Amino acid sequence: MERLLGVKQKYFYENSSTQIIHGDSLQILRKIKPESIDMIFADPPYFLSNDGITCSGGHMVSVNKGEWDKIGNGSTNVLDKHKFNRKWIKLCKRILKPNGSIWISGTYHNIYSIGMALEQEGFKIINNITWQKTNPPPNLACRCFTHSTETILWAQKDEKKAHHFFNYELMKEQNGGKQMKDVWTGSLTKPSEKKAGKHPTQKPEYLLERIIHASTKPGDIVLDPFCGSGTTGVVANRYGRNFIGIDIEEEYLNITKSRIEVELNEQ
Repeated sequence: MERLLGVKQKYFYENSSTQIIHGDSLQILRKIKPESIDMIFADPPYFLSNDGITCSGGHMVSVNKGEWDKIGNGSTNVLDKHKFNRKWIKLCKRILKPNGSIWISGTYHNIYSIGMALEQEGFKIINNITWQKTNPPPNLACRCFTHSTETILWAQKDEKKAHHFFNYELMKEQNGGKQMKDVWTGSLTKPSEKKAGKHPTQKPEYLLERIIHASTKPGDIVLDPFCGSGTTGVVANRYGRNFIGIDIEEEYLNITKSRIEVELNEQ
Protein backbone atom coordinates (compact mmCIF):
# COMPACT_ATOMS: atom_id res chain seq x y z
CA MET A 1 0.00 0.00 0.00
CA GLU A 2 1.21 3.48 -0.84
CA ARG A 3 2.57 5.55 2.02
CA LEU A 4 0.00 8.32 2.27
CA LEU A 5 1.90 10.05 5.07
CA GLY A 6 5.25 10.27 3.28
CA VAL A 7 8.43 8.24 3.67
CA LYS A 8 9.66 10.13 6.74
CA GLN A 9 6.69 9.14 8.90
CA LYS A 10 7.56 6.58 11.56
CA TYR A 11 5.08 3.71 11.64
CA PHE A 12 4.26 1.66 14.73
CA TYR A 13 3.54 -1.33 12.50
CA GLU A 14 3.39 -1.85 8.75
CA ASN A 15 2.81 -4.60 6.23
CA SER A 16 1.71 -4.69 2.59
CA SER A 17 -1.89 -3.81 3.45
CA THR A 18 -1.68 -2.09 6.85
CA GLN A 19 -0.16 1.06 8.32
CA ILE A 20 -0.53 1.74 12.05
CA ILE A 21 0.58 5.06 13.49
CA HIS A 22 1.13 5.93 17.15
CA GLY A 23 0.14 9.52 17.82
CA ASP A 24 -2.54 12.18 18.16
CA SER A 25 -5.11 11.90 15.37
CA LEU A 26 -5.48 15.66 15.23
CA GLN A 27 -1.82 15.84 14.19
CA ILE A 28 -1.56 12.70 12.05
CA LEU A 29 -4.69 13.38 9.97
CA ARG A 30 -3.13 16.64 8.79
CA LYS A 31 -0.24 14.71 7.20
CA ILE A 32 -2.34 12.33 5.09
CA LYS A 33 -2.71 13.13 1.41
CA PRO A 34 -5.97 14.92 0.49
CA GLU A 35 -8.76 12.80 -1.02
CA SER A 36 -6.85 9.53 -0.57
CA ILE A 37 -9.17 7.51 1.71
CA ASP A 38 -12.18 5.50 0.53
CA MET A 39 -13.92 4.99 3.87
CA ILE A 40 -13.47 6.10 7.47
CA PHE A 41 -14.83 4.34 10.53
CA ALA A 42 -14.46 6.27 13.76
CA ASP A 43 -15.31 5.35 17.33
CA PRO A 44 -14.24 8.63 18.98
CA PRO A 45 -13.98 9.29 22.73
CA TYR A 46 -17.41 9.34 24.38
CA PHE A 47 -16.11 11.52 27.24
CA LEU A 48 -17.64 9.19 29.82
CA SER A 49 -14.74 9.38 32.27
CA ASN A 50 -16.48 11.40 34.97
CA ASP A 51 -15.72 9.24 38.05
CA GLY A 52 -19.11 7.50 37.87
CA ILE A 53 -19.78 3.74 38.13
CA THR A 54 -21.05 1.04 35.82
CA CYS A 55 -21.38 -2.75 35.69
CA SER A 56 -18.87 -5.06 34.00
CA GLY A 57 -18.93 -8.85 34.29
CA GLY A 58 -21.38 -8.61 37.18
CA HIS A 59 -19.14 -6.25 39.16
CA MET A 60 -19.43 -2.55 39.94
CA VAL A 61 -16.55 -0.70 38.25
CA SER A 62 -15.49 2.85 37.46
CA VAL A 63 -16.64 4.36 34.17
CA ASN A 64 -13.24 6.02 33.72
CA LYS A 65 -11.56 4.75 30.55
CA GLY A 66 -8.31 6.72 30.56
CA GLU A 67 -6.87 10.12 29.74
CA TRP A 68 -7.76 9.57 26.07
CA ASP A 69 -11.45 9.75 27.09
CA LYS A 70 -11.05 13.29 28.42
CA ILE A 71 -10.67 16.65 26.73
CA GLY A 72 -6.99 17.58 26.60
CA ASN A 73 -7.42 20.48 29.03
CA GLY A 74 -9.56 18.42 31.41
CA SER A 75 -12.68 20.39 30.55
CA THR A 76 -16.14 18.79 30.65
CA ASN A 77 -17.70 21.78 28.91
CA VAL A 78 -20.06 20.74 26.12
CA LEU A 79 -18.68 23.45 23.83
CA ASP A 80 -15.14 22.12 24.23
CA LYS A 81 -16.34 18.62 23.38
CA HIS A 82 -18.15 19.88 20.30
CA LYS A 83 -15.11 21.88 19.22
CA PHE A 84 -13.03 18.69 19.40
CA ASN A 85 -15.59 16.79 17.29
CA ARG A 86 -15.73 19.49 14.63
CA LYS A 87 -11.94 19.58 14.45
CA TRP A 88 -11.34 15.89 13.76
CA ILE A 89 -14.35 15.57 11.46
CA LYS A 90 -13.09 18.51 9.38
CA LEU A 91 -9.70 16.80 9.06
CA CYS A 92 -11.40 13.58 7.98
CA LYS A 93 -13.32 15.40 5.26
CA ARG A 94 -10.08 16.69 3.75
CA ILE A 95 -8.64 13.19 3.27
CA LEU A 96 -11.84 11.46 2.16
CA LYS A 97 -12.24 10.82 -1.57
CA PRO A 98 -15.09 12.72 -3.29
CA ASN A 99 -17.24 9.56 -3.33
CA GLY A 100 -15.99 8.28 0.03
CA SER A 101 -18.05 7.95 3.18
CA ILE A 102 -17.61 8.05 6.95
CA TRP A 103 -19.18 6.00 9.75
CA ILE A 104 -19.13 7.29 13.34
CA SER A 105 -20.40 5.40 16.37
CA GLY A 106 -21.43 6.82 19.71
CA THR A 107 -23.88 6.90 22.59
CA TYR A 108 -26.17 9.69 23.72
CA HIS A 109 -23.15 11.22 25.47
CA ASN A 110 -21.61 12.38 22.19
CA ILE A 111 -23.65 11.36 19.15
CA TYR A 112 -25.78 14.53 19.00
CA SER A 113 -22.63 16.64 18.87
CA ILE A 114 -21.28 14.31 16.17
CA GLY A 115 -24.42 14.70 14.06
CA MET A 116 -24.35 18.47 14.29
CA ALA A 117 -20.60 18.59 13.60
CA LEU A 118 -21.06 16.50 10.45
CA GLU A 119 -23.63 18.93 9.07
CA GLN A 120 -21.59 21.97 10.10
CA GLU A 121 -18.55 20.56 8.28
CA GLY A 122 -20.51 19.96 5.08
CA PHE A 123 -21.42 16.28 5.30
CA LYS A 124 -24.74 14.76 4.31
CA ILE A 125 -26.02 12.03 6.66
CA ILE A 126 -27.03 8.92 4.72
CA ASN A 127 -28.29 6.73 7.56
CA ASN A 128 -28.80 6.73 11.30
CA ILE A 129 -28.07 3.14 12.35
CA THR A 130 -29.31 1.89 15.72
CA TRP A 131 -27.18 -0.93 17.10
CA GLN A 132 -29.33 -2.83 19.61
CA LYS A 133 -27.27 -4.90 22.05
CA THR A 134 -28.80 -8.20 23.11
CA ASN A 135 -26.75 -8.38 26.33
CA PRO A 136 -26.20 -4.83 27.63
CA PRO A 137 -24.81 -4.16 31.14
CA PRO A 138 -27.60 -3.87 33.73
CA ASN A 139 -28.76 -0.51 35.00
CA LEU A 140 -27.33 -0.23 38.53
CA ALA A 141 -29.07 3.01 39.54
CA CYS A 142 -32.56 1.71 38.63
CA ARG A 143 -33.65 5.28 37.92
CA CYS A 144 -33.95 5.04 34.12
CA PHE A 145 -34.32 2.52 31.31
CA THR A 146 -31.38 0.21 30.63
CA HIS A 147 -29.05 1.65 28.02
CA SER A 148 -28.99 -1.01 25.32
CA THR A 149 -28.27 0.85 22.07
CA GLU A 150 -25.60 2.82 20.29
CA THR A 151 -25.98 4.99 17.22
CA ILE A 152 -23.81 4.78 14.11
CA LEU A 153 -24.06 7.68 11.67
CA TRP A 154 -23.16 7.08 8.03
CA ALA A 155 -22.39 10.21 5.99
CA GLN A 156 -20.92 11.38 2.70
CA LYS A 157 -19.48 14.63 1.46
CA ASP A 158 -22.43 16.90 0.71
CA GLU A 159 -21.34 17.65 -2.83
CA LYS A 160 -23.59 17.64 -5.90
CA LYS A 161 -21.35 15.17 -7.74
CA ALA A 162 -20.71 12.87 -4.74
CA HIS A 163 -21.96 9.28 -5.17
CA HIS A 164 -21.17 7.09 -2.18
CA PHE A 165 -20.77 3.35 -2.72
CA PHE A 166 -23.45 1.11 -1.24
CA ASN A 167 -23.34 -2.66 -1.75
CA TYR A 168 -27.13 -2.91 -1.78
CA GLU A 169 -27.40 -6.37 -3.29
CA LEU A 170 -25.00 -7.93 -0.77
CA MET A 171 -26.81 -6.33 2.16
CA LYS A 172 -30.11 -7.62 0.82
CA GLU A 173 -28.63 -11.09 0.37
CA GLN A 174 -27.31 -11.10 3.93
CA ASN A 175 -30.79 -10.14 5.13
CA GLY A 176 -32.56 -13.13 3.61
CA GLY A 177 -33.48 -11.42 0.34
CA LYS A 178 -35.15 -8.44 2.00
CA GLN A 179 -34.00 -4.83 2.20
CA MET A 180 -31.80 -4.38 5.27
CA LYS A 181 -33.22 -1.96 7.83
CA ASP A 182 -31.35 0.59 9.93
CA VAL A 183 -31.73 -1.34 13.21
CA TRP A 184 -28.98 -3.93 13.70
CA THR A 185 -29.23 -6.39 16.57
CA GLY A 186 -26.40 -8.38 18.09
CA SER A 187 -24.34 -9.12 21.16
CA LEU A 188 -21.46 -7.26 22.72
CA THR A 189 -17.90 -8.23 21.79
CA LYS A 190 -17.22 -11.93 22.33
CA PRO A 191 -14.44 -12.99 24.75
CA SER A 192 -12.72 -14.80 21.86
CA GLU A 193 -12.13 -11.42 20.21
CA LYS A 194 -10.37 -10.12 23.33
CA LYS A 195 -7.64 -12.76 23.61
CA ALA A 196 -4.91 -10.26 22.70
CA GLY A 197 -6.07 -7.79 25.37
CA LYS A 198 -9.07 -5.74 26.35
CA HIS A 199 -10.26 -2.31 25.30
CA PRO A 200 -13.16 -0.67 27.22
CA THR A 201 -15.13 0.25 24.08
CA GLN A 202 -14.10 -2.56 21.71
CA LYS A 203 -16.61 -3.13 18.92
CA PRO A 204 -17.58 -6.67 17.81
CA GLU A 205 -16.17 -7.90 14.52
CA TYR A 206 -19.59 -8.63 13.00
CA LEU A 207 -20.44 -4.92 13.24
CA LEU A 208 -17.37 -3.86 11.25
CA GLU A 209 -17.89 -6.71 8.79
CA ARG A 210 -21.27 -5.29 7.84
CA ILE A 211 -19.99 -1.71 7.63
CA ILE A 212 -16.98 -2.62 5.50
CA HIS A 213 -18.97 -4.90 3.21
CA ALA A 214 -21.69 -2.27 2.80
CA SER A 215 -19.50 0.67 1.84
CA THR A 216 -16.17 -0.54 0.41
CA LYS A 217 -14.73 -2.72 -2.33
CA PRO A 218 -11.69 -5.02 -2.20
CA GLY A 219 -8.53 -2.95 -2.44
CA ASP A 220 -10.13 0.18 -0.93
CA ILE A 221 -8.36 2.08 1.83
CA VAL A 222 -10.14 2.12 5.21
CA LEU A 223 -8.98 4.50 7.93
CA ASP A 224 -9.77 4.46 11.65
CA PRO A 225 -8.52 7.59 13.48
CA PHE A 226 -9.21 6.12 16.95
CA CYS A 227 -8.45 2.49 16.18
CA GLY A 228 -8.21 1.22 19.78
CA SER A 229 -7.71 -2.54 19.78
CA GLY A 230 -7.91 -2.74 16.00
CA THR A 231 -11.23 -4.38 15.12
CA THR A 232 -11.50 -2.24 11.97
CA GLY A 233 -8.02 -3.34 10.87
CA VAL A 234 -8.66 -7.02 11.55
CA VAL A 235 -11.83 -7.03 9.46
CA ALA A 236 -10.28 -4.88 6.70
CA ASN A 237 -7.41 -7.37 6.34
CA ARG A 238 -9.82 -10.31 6.42
CA TYR A 239 -11.74 -9.04 3.39
CA GLY A 240 -8.95 -7.65 1.22
CA ARG A 241 -9.12 -3.98 2.14
CA ASN A 242 -6.14 -1.80 3.02
CA PHE A 243 -6.06 -0.26 6.48
CA ILE A 244 -4.63 2.80 8.20
CA GLY A 245 -5.08 3.00 11.97
CA ILE A 246 -4.17 5.78 14.40
CA ASP A 247 -4.26 5.74 18.19
CA ILE A 248 -2.64 7.73 20.96
CA GLU A 249 -2.32 4.77 23.34
CA GLU A 250 0.61 2.44 22.61
CA GLU A 251 -0.93 -0.25 24.82
CA TYR A 252 -3.90 -0.57 22.47
CA LEU A 253 -1.74 -0.50 19.35
CA ASN A 254 0.12 -3.55 20.66
CA ILE A 255 -3.25 -5.32 20.82
CA THR A 256 -4.04 -4.14 17.27
CA LYS A 257 -0.69 -5.41 15.96
CA SER A 258 -1.14 -8.78 17.64
CA ARG A 259 -4.70 -9.24 16.34
CA ILE A 260 -3.79 -8.31 12.76
CA GLU A 261 -0.80 -10.69 12.77
CA VAL A 262 -3.04 -13.51 14.01
CA GLU A 263 -5.56 -12.71 11.27
CA LEU A 264 -2.86 -12.76 8.57
CA ASN A 265 -1.41 -16.02 9.87
CA GLU A 266 -4.84 -17.64 9.78
CA GLN A 267 -5.24 -16.55 6.18
